[in-house]
Amino acid sequence: MHTSSLQQNILDELDRELVVTRQVLARVPDDKFDYQPHPKSMKLGQLASHIVNLLKFKQLFVQTDHRDLLDPNAPKPPPSPTTTAELLTRFDQFSAELRAALRASSDEELTDNFRLHRGEQTMMERPKGAALRIMGLNHSIHHRGQLTVYLRLLDIPVPGVYGPSADEMGEF
Repeated sequence: MHTSSLQQNILDELDRELVVTRQVLARVPDDKFDYQPHPKSMKLGQLASHIVNLLKFKQLFVQTDHRDLLDPNAPKPPPSPTTTAELLTRFDQFSAELRAALRASSDEELTDNFRLHRGEQTMMERPKGAALRIMGLNHSIHHRGQLTVYLRLLDIPVPGVYGPSADEMGEF
């Protein structure tokens, strides 16, 4: 009987989602980074950068036990990319760093708790593996879905995510 580890399950899921996320990000046009479908929505470039920067956030879940959002010494994300090429370069770098951190971890480490807090206020505390799935993968998938809507509103063909998209299938 083949038993898969928690670490390997997360890596497998991450690999699948990274391929699709990169395909979606590659469709973001340089000249539409300022597009905003609604005043309460992020601009397209901000949303795409957020998706990429979440990869670094996921790495925290693997390599640390907590993150205080009020810590003035906490690392800040680098300036947002201004082109799709810059976005994809950062995506590839952050993806490789996250994968390396996960490969260097163990099932035991992934069952240790991670605490996200603002000073004394705990916002989330759960095993690192669960934090990766819930606040990492699910969070990224949510924003990737938003990004596909932006692309659709801009009449940019949307790649298939969990099967062919309407653009890939033609008319229904």
